[in-house]
Amino acid sequence: METKAKKEKPSKMEDAKAKAETKKKDVAEPKADKKISTKEQAEDGNTGEEFREFFIDELKDILWAEKAFLKAIPKMRKAATGKELAKSFDTHLQETEEQISTVEQVFELMGEKPKTKKCEAMEGLLAEAESIIADTDKGTAIRDAGLILAAQKIKHYEIATYGTLAAFADAMDEKKVAKMLRSILSDEKKSDKNLTAIAQESVNEAASEE
Repeated sequence: METKAKKEKPSKMEDAKAKAETKKKDVAEPKADKKISTKEQAEDGNTGEEFREFFIDELKDILWAEKAFLKAIPKMRKAATGKELAKSFDTHLQETEEQISTVEQVFELMGEKPKTKKCEAMEGLLAEAESIIADTDKGTAIRDAGLILAAQKIKHYEIATYGTLAAFADAMDEKKVAKMLRSILSDEKKSDKNLTAIAQESVNEAASEE
């Protein structure tokens, strides 16, 4: 009997050890499955697809914004009193046409057809510009100051948008796209500085004396 008991004891220890090993394996397996799942997503091209779609959606937004601004610029130019300010709006018109063309090229580089989606932010900014024209007198420096304010708000929105879109393109390793968007960003920053110079050199002081 003693001999039989001694033989059974090692068998039970081995069973316990085997169960412990099985438990460890079961705990480790979910992590392995997760890695395989991520790898499969990358191989299928699904990784980053949602971010890419978000990027395209924002391109549609800014394309709508640029086209809406293009339509509004002639009215803003006509409302301007100072020659320098009117001239700057002529420059904005030309630059905006070029920027629209660049954004459309970005769509093509991303394998998409250029499309627009209503930009609520730009719609609001342009409505404010309309309000400024309506609330100020023709031929006054105050109106010019208001027009500069409206134009710079638009420029700041565009600067924020193109800066972020360029960073998105970097994250997706779309180097050519990022370069094109930063080219537009550079133009927007120059336009903003030009408007500031016009305001500081003549408009603001004249407006304060009216």
